[in-house]
Amino acid sequence: MNKVLIIDDDKELCALMKKCIEQENMSALIAYGGAEGLELVSEHDSAYSLIILDVMMPDIDGFQVLQKIRETSNVPVLMLTAKSDEEDKVAGLRMGADDYLTKPFSLNELMARVNSLIRRFTTLNPTSTIDINNLTLKNMVIDKENRIVSINAVPVDLTSKEFDLLYFLASNKGRVFTKKQIYTHVWAEEYAFDDNNIMSFISKLRKKIEPDPEHPFYILTVRGVGYRFNKEA
Repeated sequence: MNKVLIIDDDKELCALMKKCIEQENMSALIAYGGAEGLELVSEHDSAYSLIILDVMMPDIDGFQVLQKIRETSNVPVLMLTAKSDEEDKVAGLRMGADDYLTKPFSLNELMARVNSLIRRFTTLNPTSTIDINNLTLKNMVIDKENRIVSINAVPVDLTSKEFDLLYFLASNKGRVFTKKQIYTHVWAEEYAFDDNNIMSFISKLRKKIEPDPEHPFYILTVRGVGYRFNKEA
């Protein structure tokens, strides 16, 4: 059974969304704030088929919650906002949100988006298998526990940081990350890194994993923004 996590401080709206979701033969959990939501994600990080996430919450805003979720999970995230500001939507999508819904919205539209996102995640993505220790992608296997990467069953010699960088991007395939976000996640410290060094790491990694480094298949450049791992991989 598909399980949906709702993170929103509007208790009345949460009750309505939960009822609609359960009428579609899915289960729903509710967190009435960002901190509580992150606890539920941490406790059951692979249990959810979708997270519905409100932007404006009193303790931790939705963008911060999304950023923490994307450190460990590629679960689809549908963001809710009372604002119609295009910049907010673009920011959320660039940080890894899968879709956006502006309040007020109809419950029919909500459920249409919920079903679409879950269907795309669980049904239309059969070529890759993602679990906590291994990523099985097109022609590539990444063994997190043993820190081994193989392409067409041939091991690839990566440095420790190259492995971390590859695993981070591959485990969030299709998500666009800025150089700052990549550094913060992979180096796990305050951003104080020259963008040229990030580009150098990407270039070296491409030379080791790409069939044609001049025309990358796995790690794609998003001009003016950063990088993403090919969702078709």
